Amino acid sequence: MLVVTTETIGGKRIVKSLGLVRGNTVRARNVGKDITAGLRALVGGEISEYVKLMAEAREQSVDRMIEAAEQLGANAVVATRFTTSMVMTGAAELLATGTAVIVEDE
Repeated sequence: MLVVTTETIGGKRIVKSLGLVRGNTVRARNVGKDITAGLRALVGGEISEYVKLMAEAREQSVDRMIEAAEQLGANAVVATRFTTSMVMTGAAELLATGTAVIVEDE
């Protein structure tokens, strides 16, 4: 499955657009990691606990978006975008969206 942020794929021609696909996940912070992150915030630097949390959320969202595209019979997703939103204190949603398409070599 090809997944790109562009509206076209070099060397490929879109032969059919199958519509919007999306995948999302909602992740909550962990109290233990919050304490570590809070201490790290005091001294500065990257908060690796949250970097890992967001990386896992992105991967899961993309995997779910790909599953939705495959169910439509797509072999690619174009115009992929990510959106985040706070669902409640300590929990955030990460949403991946794109357009499922069928592509062929030019």
